[in-house]
Amino acid sequence: MYEPIRTKSVHSTAADSGEFPHRSREEELDIQLAGHLSALLALTDELRALRPAADLDEAAEKLAAQVARLRGGLMPVRATVAAAVHEPGIDALHQRAHALAGRALVVAASRADTAAAILAAQRMEAHALVAA
Repeated sequence: MYEPIRTKSVHSTAADSGEFPHRSREEELDIQLAGHLSALLALTDELRALRPAADLDEAAEKLAAQVARLRGGLMPVRATVAAAVHEPGIDALHQRAHALAGRALVVAASRADTAAAILAAQRMEAHALVAA
């Protein structure tokens, strides 16, 4: 009644051929965590430019060190914050930083990266105190 399929499925040939690189779950989590921490670093630098503070300077250095560790020793590129036509809401920046730190904490916890998880939790707490 039905003729058997004589060729391989199009869905299985790409996975079996080795045409694209495969990364492990840990490598994917490293990339994701480095991305979240880099975004948090960018926000921290923006907050430092608007309202300089010693705790933000220290946090930025710790974030840069963690990103470098996750990227195999490559330091993150840090752009200077250009003067804006209007000052962005400081509270909004702290809320965004709090959310990013939360995402980083989730990824660090799933990766079992204690140092990054502690740093993310500290940044969440610091931004929650300021934004509240």
